Amino acid sequence: MKKMFLKGALTVALGSGLIFVGSDLAAKVPEKSRFEKLEIFNKVLFLIESQYYRKVDTEKLINGALKGMMSTLDPHSAFLDKEVFSKMQEDTKGEFGGLGIEVTLKDGILVITTPIEDTPAFRAGLKAGDKIVEINHESTIGITLEEAVSKMRGKADSKIILGIAREGVDGIKSYEINREIIKIRSVKSSIVNENYAYVRLTQFQKNAGKDIVTHIKKMRKQAKIKGIILDLRSNPGGLLDEAVNVSSIFLKDGVVVSTEGRDPKNKDIRYVKKQGHKELDTPLVVLINGSSASASEIVAGALQDHSRAIIMGTQSFGKGSVQTVSKIGEEVGVKLTIAQYMTPKSRKIQALGITPDVKIPEAEGEWLEENLSEGSYIREADLKNHLSATIETKEEKKRRLAREKEERLERIKRIKEMREKKKNKSKDDRKKYDPKSDYQVQQAVNYIKSFSVFKRMSK
Repeated sequence: MKKMFLKGALTVALGSGLIFVGSDLAAKVPEKSRFEKLEIFNKVLFLIESQYYRKVDTEKLINGALKGMMSTLDPHSAFLDKEVFSKMQEDTKGEFGGLGIEVTLKDGILVITTPIEDTPAFRAGLKAGDKIVEINHESTIGITLEEAVSKMRGKADSKIILGIAREGVDGIKSYEINREIIKIRSVKSSIVNENYAYVRLTQFQKNAGKDIVTHIKKMRKQAKIKGIILDLRSNPGGLLDEAVNVSSIFLKDGVVVSTEGRDPKNKDIRYVKKQGHKELDTPLVVLINGSSASASEIVAGALQDHSRAIIMGTQSFGKGSVQTVSKIGEEVGVKLTIAQYMTPKSRKIQALGITPDVKIPEAEGEWLEENLSEGSYIREADLKNHLSATIETKEEKKRRLAREKEERLERIKRIKEMREKKKNKSKDDRKKYDPKSDYQVQQAVNYIKSFSVFKRMSK
């Protein structure tokens, strides 16, 4: 079975997050009109080769044209040249040196969406929203996402210098970081308010489901657990299989997620796994935010559709598309969006995200001050040429763009209010993040308590 990976953005820490398929592409006889259009390409290529005032590299020209063609599709489709494709294949074979950041391109600028906890980038102080304007003193203007990721990966213990532009800070600050073999401790837990299990999942990596079960069992030995809070805030995604495994802990049966491709009849459906440890009766709250993407959204959507959990927080990122990597020849490849993920009730996630049952702005809590910045409010819908959930009419697209603009302005307003509040705090008032003092976590506890009360009343 092929492994599927889900990412809100490309990862410099854990691999490409992609599906590799064979090089045997279905041969179809192209229409005459396509040949006519390709003839225009050939004429332009011939014109450049014969009349441009300097000698040109034909392979470089063709690769550039292919990259341009792929960039017109969506932010996650791309042509992978020899260098990028080679490194991507190496990454799927084993461990590699990385920094521990999720990055994306916004308006042609390389932006950090999430610095992953316990990684070199996180420890160096890089933040969501930071703009990477230089890599080893070379400008990143015009760089593709794949090229940037390729440059930032390297041998473990090797050094890299990132030039960072941060809003509110003058000039470019250089960060010298040592690459490491990234081994993330993806699950953290603690008991809050004596009887409530807080489980934080930072990444859907291998064995995430088993690790969550281990933490829950450990906490059950320490206290009488009356409810579970699953924290998926700023979780960028990971392995699809682990999204199914995590969902299966809390669900008895049914669909977790399905895909919708170009042909609606061709569906891949993933079901709840009936074996393994189950938490079917314990009240559950799932926390999400604008940086909860892909696998996080699949889990939140599944638990919401099955009425198994209360989803709390803010609108999620909206990364609900599926990519494959196809090998073209021996040295290059193509990363292509081929499908969308659907929740059990056939709701689309792409560019929409998961809407919480209970909306609680992050600006009211300490989580945002410790972990996020304005950049964390970049969502799938903010990316250029993002794939919409459905094929739109011109009027529908106009209304959607207006709505997305209004939502962005509202998010910026909230973040400015939060910054003003933070500015007025003294350094002594700013404490290290603790779930016991997190406003959203405490609200989750309150909802679980209320649920128990109403359950007794209904009886």
